[in-house]
This record gives sequence, C-alpha cells and structure tokens, in this order.
Amino acid sequence: MNPQAHLIISGKVQGVFYRASTRDKAIRIGVSGWVKNLPGGKVEAVFQGEKHKVEQMIEWCRKGPPGARVDDVSVTMEEPSEEFATFEVRYR
Repeated sequence: MNPQAHLIISGKVQGVFYRASTRDKAIRIGVSGWVKNLPGGKVEAVFQGEKHKVEQMIEWCRKGPPGARVDDVSVTMEEPSEEFATFEVRYR
C-alpha cells in the first residue's frame, strides 16, 4: 500500500480556492485522497500515492494557490486506513 500523508494547513487558506486548487493539483500529479475545510479557518488534507508524488503535494501545500497565505503545515505520515481511488473535496 502507498504511503499516506495527513496535513493540517493554517493561515489564509479558506475563501481563496485552496480546496479546489489542491484537488486540481492532486489530480495532475496523480495522488488520491481528499481535502476539506475545518472549523476555525484551517484546511485538512490526506494524500496517498507514490512517495515522490505525495512529497510534491506536501511541498505545493506549503505555498498553496495565488491568494492564499500559508502560515503552517503540520504533516503526519500514517499507515493508510483505507485506499482512495480518486481525489475529492469533502464538505463534511
């Protein structure tokens, strides 16, 4: 099973198309997982895929899309609890 990264991103990351941009980038790179807003203005994301692709997504999240201001990215590498077939924006 591929590695999984669990991220919590803080800063100005809501209302700046962070989730949609993350989804688009993840699909282009070829990782699966999900991204969603959290209460309090943070974004949570999970990426699964080949190690170098997951690392590319982590680096992208440290910058985010134009208009975002990323203050911190907390990364936890985990054993996947499930395998995701696609990448999606979650709303809950």
